[in-house]
Amino acid sequence: MSSFVIYPAIDIRGGKCVRLVQGDYGRETVYNENPLEVAKSWEVQGGSFIHLVDLDGAKAGHPVNDELIGQIARSVQVPVQVGGGLRTLEDVKRLISLGVSRVIIGTAAIEDREFTEAVLGTYGDKVAIGIDARNGFVATRGWLETSEVQAEELAKQLTAKGAETFIFTDISRDGMMQGPNVEAIVSLAKASGRTVIASGGVTVQDDLLSLAAHADQGVGGAIVGKALYTGSIDLAQALLAINNKSLL
Repeated sequence: MSSFVIYPAIDIRGGKCVRLVQGDYGRETVYNENPLEVAKSWEVQGGSFIHLVDLDGAKAGHPVNDELIGQIARSVQVPVQVGGGLRTLEDVKRLISLGVSRVIIGTAAIEDREFTEAVLGTYGDKVAIGIDARNGFVATRGWLETSEVQAEELAKQLTAKGAETFIFTDISRDGMMQGPNVEAIVSLAKASGRTVIASGGVTVQDDLLSLAAHADQGVGGAIVGKALYTGSIDLAQALLAINNKSLL
């Protein structure tokens, strides 16, 4: 089995660690007042890569919590990836200078192809393309709008421009604790021929094992948020289970 990474998620809004239901800013749960403490706890439990989302930035269209994100990146020994409101090369350059290992381009991948291609050309494997889909079509602006572009078509286009990593979210599954859309995730990996990180719907440890079973087909990991905060998945135990499975 190829490597499979669990990415503990920290969604930041108003300086706090929160979770939204299906990207709805009106359906928010605050899980911790201190995202830095949360990041350190995921590292202690064995997390090898942390996923950060600037929810304020996603809504505003530019980074808002970048200073806090930089503080987190410098305070943990593991790499962090960050998405939310990245629209300019200056935004990307600043985050990377703050210690971020990988930036995630979402809305701009649809709305500003010139910028997206410039970021891919400049930063290469430090870039992941976030593809958030609603009924197979790409959603933008913090999921507030839905485009007419199909997820797999976007992935193929950006692979041709140098994209190596995609983060795929099925919005219908996000925060609903219903399990991931494994079929769509594997399909995207096959269509693009690149690494796809699953996001949305991971509820129990078996969901992670189901995704990890497709690591050889390009499913490179999963972002886990609500399930960790509610305790339905224990990070250390899940990491052990996946490691043991890969040794079989």
